[in-house]
Amino acid sequence: MSWWVYIIHSDDNSLYTGITTDVERRFQEHCGKTAGKFKGAKFFYGRKPLEIVFREECTNRSAASIREYEIKQLNRKKKLNLISAKALR
Repeated sequence: MSWWVYIIHSDDNSLYTGITTDVERRFQEHCGKTAGKFKGAKFFYGRKPLEIVFREECTNRSAASIREYEIKQLNRKKKLNLISAKALR
């Protein structure tokens, strides 16, 4: 099973980074489009997720968590550079 690190652009122009095994499902959870109660991150209580702008496959959960931490340590400009670099491929 593959794990993914992803970045979501939200309506207040902020960037959210997370990990999952299914990026599309997790995005729908963040949007509140799943049956039952809200399963999205608290980050989205006051924000609306707009689109997935970055995704990177990792070999396992540990690698995904490490990569998530690395990305979360980046400032906004570096995150935007990372997003742009992946879009060019």
